[in-house]
Amino acid sequence: MSTPNEPTDTVVVGRIGRPHGVRGLVTVEVRTDDPDLRFAPGAVLATDPPERGPLTVVDKRWHSGTLLLQLADAAGAVYDVREAVDELRNTLLLVPIADLPEIEEPDSYYDHQLVGLTARLPDESVLGEVAAVRHEAQDLLVLRRAEGGEALIPFVSAIVPTVDVAGGFLVVDPPEGLLDL
Repeated sequence: MSTPNEPTDTVVVGRIGRPHGVRGLVTVEVRTDDPDLRFAPGAVLATDPPERGPLTVVDKRWHSGTLLLQLADAAGAVYDVREAVDELRNTLLLVPIADLPEIEEPDSYYDHQLVGLTARLPDESVLGEVAAVRHEAQDLLVLRRAEGGEALIPFVSAIVPTVDVAGGFLVVDPPEGLLDL
């Protein structure tokens, strides 16, 4: 039986950063589109490494564009000193995939839906497998190439015209030179 901390059934929504102040607040690198929902007071988050959690959000606030959280441990004890929360630094905060809302836009996907898909060229030859999704100036698919190495593919409909999650593949129609980079 799987546990909520296994990567196959959870998704990362944040990473604990450095402490903020002396009263046990932590900064959080947000990795979700809906931080107000995911980090609402009372929310229980699984962790990676699993022995650091689960953690419960006690309080949430924004400071100069940075999310700050006050957390409690599995027994309900609130982290209220800087030294205690410093030990949580770099802990990944996870939620079960089953708790994610359905995406209403037809051409939008969660990262975990794309990772593992086979990337094919329009002639159906295999290009590789989606290893990760990076969110930078634009979304990029990180492909593990069939012949070795990696390629970064802009995740736009002109270059990735077909995504078939149920079929386990996507089609990459690269402009000339893209795969040579």
